[in-house]
Amino acid sequence: MVHTILMLLAAPAADPVQWAQLTIEQRVIIRVPMAKGRAPTRVVPKSDERWEEKKGPRCVALRSIRGASIVVSNGVDLILADKHRYRARLERGCDSASFYSGFYVEPDEDGSLCSGRDELQARSGASCGIDSFRRLVEADAED
Repeated sequence: MVHTILMLLAAPAADPVQWAQLTIEQRVIIRVPMAKGRAPTRVVPKSDERWEEKKGPRCVALRSIRGASIVVSNGVDLILADKHRYRARLERGCDSASFYSGFYVEPDEDGSLCSGRDELQARSGASCGIDSFRRLVEADAED
């Protein structure tokens, strides 16, 4: 986000008017923590945590994300405020273990995290684009 402000600088009456331009850049970064109580490097689900992937949205509202967990090697599960879960499938060659301590996201103006556009940034410096989102439902739950 960039703000430009034009200012009229005070000058003695005999001097010409001076204009100055000041540009303020603001960078917002949102940190998404890993869910509490989860082993950070676990990439195999426990037997009582089986999830089935369904077609997901293109974007997820950032304000609704409350945490994340790593359950598969090529994705990060997002836990939303309403208890829904979405799996952010990472681009080819990205390993979700890089995000074991959480990740950062630079929000777009629309306030959403979108596949094909946004990327997750790990504290280690790793950065992976989001290939797609998949909606997660409990394996034995009915739609």
